[in-house]
Amino acid sequence: MNDRATPAMHALPDGEAEIALVLRLPWEDVARLGQEAGRLAAQRQRPVTLDEAVSHRLRSARSAAHARPGAQPGEQPAPVVAPAPVSSLPPRPPGEQARQAIDRINGTA
Repeated sequence: MNDRATPAMHALPDGEAEIALVLRLPWEDVARLGQEAGRLAAQRQRPVTLDEAVSHRLRSARSAAHARPGAQPGEQPAPVVAPAPVSSLPPRPPGEQARQAIDRINGTA
């Protein structure tokens, strides 16, 4: 395996692992993560990074999959798949998408 393609993984003192990834996301998804970070910040009464929001979202999805009703003991949890956004609007230029996503994150939309 090529080391350049393998993200670095680090063990953390709290028993978790940290892995660095580079993701390409549509601006709408970035805006949703910003909204999630805002909700989490209000709940925790402190600023929250997008990294924390993503980690929280992944943990929530994992625990929801494990708590799935009707699951049999020892059964693998069903994979959590986010619904794909559907839009009947024509695609907008990337710059316009970015501006609107930033406006939504800042609450100025």
